[in-house]
Amino acid sequence: MWGGRFAAGPASVMREINASIPFDKRLSQQDIAGSKAHVAMLGQQGIVSAEDAATISAGLDRVAAEYAANGVPVDLDLEDIHMVTESRLAELIGPVAGRLHTARSRNDQVATDLRLWVRDAIDQVEAGLAALQSALLTRAEDHADAVMPGFTHLQSAQPVTLGHHLMAYHAMIGRDRSRFADARVRMNECPLGAAALAGTGFPIDRHATAVALGFDRPTGNSLDSVSDRDFALDYLMAATQCSLHLSRLAEEFVIWASQPFGFVKLPDAYSTGSSIMPQKRNPDAAELVRGHAGRIAGCMTALVITMKGLPLAYSKDMQDDKPPVFEAHDLLGLSIAAMTGMIETVTFRTDRMRALAESGYATATDLADWLVREANVPFREAHHITGRAVKLAEDRGLQLADLPLADLQDIDARITDGLYAVLTVDASVASRRSHGGTAPDQVRARIAEARAKEHAA
Repeated sequence: MWGGRFAAGPASVMREINASIPFDKRLSQQDIAGSKAHVAMLGQQGIVSAEDAATISAGLDRVAAEYAANGVPVDLDLEDIHMVTESRLAELIGPVAGRLHTARSRNDQVATDLRLWVRDAIDQVEAGLAALQSALLTRAEDHADAVMPGFTHLQSAQPVTLGHHLMAYHAMIGRDRSRFADARVRMNECPLGAAALAGTGFPIDRHATAVALGFDRPTGNSLDSVSDRDFALDYLMAATQCSLHLSRLAEEFVIWASQPFGFVKLPDAYSTGSSIMPQKRNPDAAELVRGHAGRIAGCMTALVITMKGLPLAYSKDMQDDKPPVFEAHDLLGLSIAAMTGMIETVTFRTDRMRALAESGYATATDLADWLVREANVPFREAHHITGRAVKLAEDRGLQLADLPLADLQDIDARITDGLYAVLTVDASVASRRSHGGTAPDQVRARIAEARAKEHAA
């Protein structure tokens, strides 16, 4: 490959460290597509003959068929997917294969290949997240009025509905989808034709290759074109935030599946047993999703650190851009599929959720709100009165709704028996009718809005 510049071959360690074919073989489809677009443009522009362009294109189809049938051969001497493909092309069609690399460099070639791969990856993630959102909507609709405790600091705070809780994750995943969509729009410019770093003197048509590969336009600066990996970082940062959301949901399932909570029963398909304790039912799928978030964040950090000090234009460090992107994508895909499967098949123990919602003084805020609304008590004073009532209930081992009216009136004479109507968990959730609140009619309204968007997409 190096022609006459070097008198000797690389040292064995150089051969090992320099080769990227063990991982960049994943770019084979994109490499073939980019090469076909490039040679078609070369033929249209008269840079190579129409006959040679057709021969090269047909040869690339044969290489692609071999890859599909047998996989990509790993030859460290050929370094990367670009040279493996070009070498096999030359074996199939002879010296004319050497014309393929006219007016391009491996620098713009790999930048194009990786953009194409990341664009495909975003489309795959989008499909997976859409399925996860749909599953969340279905289960939220099933449980729009199922009461459960809402938590702050993992302490019982106020009653909410399970449907409302699940719709919170639907909202998070919606933001994840928007981040991936934004990244896709931003990255959809084609580096092909930037060559090594300065462009080329050949009369190429970069707009033609951009259109052929589904890009919106060619990139505008050849230096930036070959050295930019923002698109990969955008993908990894979106993947990291998405994995954090999946991890939070997974953590809820881990907690909820424990015996002290007992809110869910995870299906056999997403649970494992113990090698020594026959009673165990471990939420391993959820725990692995939670663990994958750390690895995905690590992939993002790895590429950030790789890129942080690189001068223009291409440096060999950038060869290490691909493994973290590939690893993060694989892990994210597994995590999305696992969480979607769990959401679709988990059994929610709504009786247990209601029982815990009815304990822990979760309707204390409703008592304070009633004092403000019905007795015209300033909220801070109402908060103090309610705190005294909670303490009395704790001392007696009662719930707020079980305290006698006379005892409540000893705390504050403005309390009447009308208070008891707001102290049930059903009354509490039904009262939270502000936009985005937990009242079942509000939850169903948000579900209807989400369904409408889903059907319009």
